[in-house]
Amino acid sequence: MKAGNHTFGVSEFLLLGLSEQQKQQPLFFGIFLAMYLITVVGNIAIILAIGSGPQLHTPMYFFLANFSLTDLALSSTTVPKMLVNIQAHRRTITYTGCLSQIYFFLWFIGLDVFLLAVMAYDRFVAICHPLHYNLVMSPRYCILLVVMSLTLTHSYSLTHTILLAQLSFCTDNSILHFCDLLPLLKLSCSDTYANQCVLTYWGGALTILIPLLIIISYARIVAAIVRIPSARAKWKVFSTYSSHLLAICLFYVSDWVATVMYAVLTPMLNPFIYSRRNRDMKRALGRLLSRRALQSPLSQNLNSDI
Repeated sequence: MKAGNHTFGVSEFLLLGLSEQQKQQPLFFGIFLAMYLITVVGNIAIILAIGSGPQLHTPMYFFLANFSLTDLALSSTTVPKMLVNIQAHRRTITYTGCLSQIYFFLWFIGLDVFLLAVMAYDRFVAICHPLHYNLVMSPRYCILLVVMSLTLTHSYSLTHTILLAQLSFCTDNSILHFCDLLPLLKLSCSDTYANQCVLTYWGGALTILIPLLIIISYARIVAAIVRIPSARAKWKVFSTYSSHLLAICLFYVSDWVATVMYAVLTPMLNPFIYSRRNRDMKRALGRLLSRRALQSPLSQNLNSDI
């Protein structure tokens, strides 16, 4: 490629967005703002409910709280910038901002994958080895699983970000809704062999090995549930794990359909999925809302008047 067709000092990238028609921008802004607010409120409510409910201080809810926090961080990596660009009629992101967005996006989306696997393992031990559950899933081991997930996914995102920083980019610097790894690699005028190797081996672990472990765990769980003699008990146990199965399906289906939908849609729906059939979570959320209502200034004024 000729020297005039690429640059080693790209200062910004052009975000094409969802539509170039100005009349549709307020609609998209309203939709994504509403989805983001629901995501923030829903995931924070899950975290506060788990933190304030002593009966929820178990490994399953500990992992769920970390999962909600990761979803909140993942959505905050992309959506606020998207909203600012729509509102300001600006469709650019700086080179540094783009690399930062990729770094955090890869970290949190990888952490989501690892936490889904950890949660599947937790349920596998609970249903298939109930007598050893408290011994295996000790508080120390639960923290170790989360720290290990954080460390491995941080290494993955940091490696990709460092390798991306070594690339030069062509003058055609247009990407879609936000900075993502594959679109940037396609724009590069440099040799991306090292990037592709990391993507193949690390990405293979995230997209093949870990999902395979999740499938094996839930295959064993389903086999154990089928052996339960009571139909009522069988349905009760299955309904407990259906939320996690639905979250896994939503993760991989939305990731296959469009990355932007995963970054926005999945973090918004997960709080509803995990509280839908969970009585403990519903009771904890109810107590949290009641406590907040009693602490509100209006409630205090009414009580003082009485």
